[in-house]
Amino acid sequence: MPFGHAGSPANRDGLVQTFTFKPFDMPANAAALREQVRAFIRDNMTDGDIARRANCWQVNDPDFSRALGKAGLIGLSLPRQYGGHDRSALERYIVLEELLSVGAPVGAHWIADRQTAPLLLRYGTEEQRRRWIPGIAAGEVYGCIGLSEPNAGSDLASVRSSARRDGDGWVLNGQKIWTTNAHIAHIMIGLFRSEEGSERNARLSQFLIPLDTPGITIRPIINLTGEHDFNEVFFDDVKLPADALIGEEGQGWAQATAELSLERSGPERYLSSMVLVTELVRHAAKSGDPAAIALAGRFTSEAWTLRQMSLAVAGRMAMGEDPALEATIVKDLGNSFEQAVPQLVQQVIELDLSSDDPLALLAAQLLQVSPSFSLRGGTREILRGIVARGLGLR
Repeated sequence: MPFGHAGSPANRDGLVQTFTFKPFDMPANAAALREQVRAFIRDNMTDGDIARRANCWQVNDPDFSRALGKAGLIGLSLPRQYGGHDRSALERYIVLEELLSVGAPVGAHWIADRQTAPLLLRYGTEEQRRRWIPGIAAGEVYGCIGLSEPNAGSDLASVRSSARRDGDGWVLNGQKIWTTNAHIAHIMIGLFRSEEGSERNARLSQFLIPLDTPGITIRPIINLTGEHDFNEVFFDDVKLPADALIGEEGQGWAQATAELSLERSGPERYLSSMVLVTELVRHAAKSGDPAAIALAGRFTSEAWTLRQMSLAVAGRMAMGEDPALEATIVKDLGNSFEQAVPQLVQQVIELDLSSDDPLALLAAQLLQVSPSFSLRGGTREILRGIVARGLGLR
């Protein structure tokens, strides 16, 4: 029976609200596809700095991304007419799972493949699709998402950055913040207020913005470990042509929130700390420490459950459904798991975090960066509010 059908809460009217996580079978070629990806990893991925294998979907390596694209392992579910490979969403899931589980440096192309290309397929013009999607599928065009602003983070509907009509085009002004990979991206999908005086989620529009357009300034935000993932992006009278608009004017909120299911439910939502789990398993097998063995078992069972839930969302999306509630649940539970892994490893195993032991190196890296996991894609408080509203509890 699908998860969520038993014991689901009743809303104020006494009606039972349900959510569904039903199993989906992997495609018949799953084993062969896994071996193809593993062979690619053996040929193209060096050990390098082991700490870079943690949270790897935010680690940029353009050479690796281009090689992955050349091997046909980016843009799997995109149409062939735009450089994709017309494969299923579950086949794409298999590829992502294999890459993330070993800590492959997939950050450069990640957002473009996950969100930019699908958004353009759904809402973009034919010209936009032909201009940008083939480069995305080749691992050569990178994207970023312009949502959060200094006073509009979790409360995204309060964005103030503006887009005003100027003849046949648009002029953008404002600021975006916490913009992942803006410093390497070629294009941004940005959310702007396209009607002066409008409030909340009314009259917002999305724009496709080449980041080499005059008037755009990108400034780095360096994190605790000295890494550069986030950025501030400033727009000062940035002029765009009329066809920079994505979808319908004033429908940006609906388009952006639909896109968030792609961001919240993928395997990256529970695999950011998986290389540490793998190293823990090795440590437990070598040491025979009962506490380490028990912890490895706990992590394995939790990861397997999250995987089944994430796969269920992927399967429903492949069928054209929009399981936004279920995607939000996966994101929240996955983030809790990812953040707990390094903390529990440190509590159970005596580690010298300044040593070059692989377990210690990975734990030290993740202890520093994992607090941010529950911020990206929506804070925990906002997500739980979405879940409560979806279940009729508020």
